[in-house]
Parts: sequence; C-alpha cells; structure tokens
Amino acid sequence: MDTGQFRGFEITMRDNGIAWFQFTTPERLNGMTATIKRDLVEAITQAQMDNAVRVLVFIGSGRAFCAGDDLKGYGSVPIAGNALVPEISHGHDSGIGTYNGLRTISQRVNTALRGLDKLSIAAVNGVAIQTGFSLALSCDFRIAAAGARMGSATLRFGLLPDEGGQYLLVQLLGVAGTMDFLMRKRIVTAERALELGLVHEVVPGDQLEAAAMDLASELANGPQVSMRLLKRSIYNAAETSWEQSLDEIAAKTGISDHHPDAREGVRAFHEKRQAKFNAWLTPDA
Repeated sequence: MDTGQFRGFEITMRDNGIAWFQFTTPERLNGMTATIKRDLVEAITQAQMDNAVRVLVFIGSGRAFCAGDDLKGYGSVPIAGNALVPEISHGHDSGIGTYNGLRTISQRVNTALRGLDKLSIAAVNGVAIQTGFSLALSCDFRIAAAGARMGSATLRFGLLPDEGGQYLLVQLLGVAGTMDFLMRKRIVTAERALELGLVHEVVPGDQLEAAAMDLASELANGPQVSMRLLKRSIYNAAETSWEQSLDEIAAKTGISDHHPDAREGVRAFHEKRQAKFNAWLTPDA
C-alpha cells in the first residue's frame, strides 16, 4: 500500500505489518472533510489487498483523535498532502445531495473499516466526536488515553449521527443504552467509556502509543487467516440466527483447518513450544 503524507493523515509501516494511520491536522482538531474521507477509503482498500499489512492502527495528533467534520474544510481550504483519489463534489447542496454525499463518501469510511478482514485499532488520544467517534467504534479494538473524551452529541446541533453511530452504539450499548447516550447528548470521559464497554482499555496518555503497538504486535503475530475469518464470523453472529451462525463458521473452518497455520499450531502444541504462524506471509514462503 502507499505510505507517506496524504491529505489529512500520514501512513507509516511498522514492524510485523502494522499500518500506522495518524491524523495530521491538529490545528483543526483532525476534523474530517470529504477529501480526507475519500483518501481514507482508498488507503483502507489498499491495506485490505496488501499481504504486507496485518493490522491497522488509527491515532490522532495534538489534543484530538478526530473532533468530527471540519465544516470550514468542506469549502475551498486546501489540505496539504499527496492525493490518493481525485477531487469530486462532496454533495450536500440539496436534500438528495446530502443523501448521496453520506452514502457515497461519509458512510464509506466506516463501511470500509467494518468490511476490512484485517484487525483494526483506534488509539483514542484525545477528543473523539461525531465522525471521529463513529470511526473509533468501527474499529475492532479501542484503547483510550486517560484524558480522552468521546461521544456523538449531534443533537446539540439538531443533527443526526448520520455515519452509522446509532447502529454501532446499539451493538455495544443495546437499545436502551443507545437511547440514553444519543438523546441526552452524552460526551463521556475515557473512564466512563470503559465502564460502558465503548473502549477496551484506558492507559495514561504518555503510554497510549506503546499500548497500541503492544496490542497491534500481539494481533499481528497471531494466525492471520483464522483471525480474519473469525472476525467476520463474530460480526455475522451479531445479526444471524443460531443455525446460520453454525453453518457460517463451519464453512470458514473448512478453510482454517487445512491452512498451514493450523498444522503449525498442532505441531507447536505437541512440541511444547510457541507457535510460529504466518510463514505464508514471509517473502521466501
């Protein structure tokens, strides 16, 4: 996948196939624009198709993870960085334009993340509101800095959580919890987010990057094929019946049981050693 400085974010490749996405407009609290979102979708798509990438990490810079949409940036304000896709209209010039803009651009970021077979981590370093909050919820794992705050709070402006926030919250909080969270415009601390189950871990701010790297390395060293199949099966299980879930994971097991990683796992167990997965990903495999 392409690495470097793009419009609104930077991508670097770290050890063990960890693609590190850092938002780079702290002066705008890493606010999103249609341009940034389209480049993010392209970068996530490239990561999905690149065998060198195993795990994606998203983190902000400055005092925000991402504080929502940068409304000023939807105009003609240029954003520094290389372009991954060409400029197009962001829509939102009429009712149908807003519908098209959401479906075609804004919602595509979270759809791309949810559809990604590889595991993703949101390292929430600071404020995560609206777009930034839903992006974090779309990742598979969330680690928050102790000083972070997060929420949707779109009703403060008479707006809706239009990038899938209501769906993601229902999965994590249930209907009653989501009703309270959204209708009462909650913006919660990292510690309260942990209590609610919105994040998996809270760490001191100066330890966030190390904690994210530790988790990313752990995930990257696991059996990638089985983990990617299991990720999809877990999300499917949230929306299918018992019988459908059994059939779905049986079909995936037909792949994982016959993969070299499974043979290595069994050998390592008998030999009483740590398994060394992912030989198929090494250059000389």
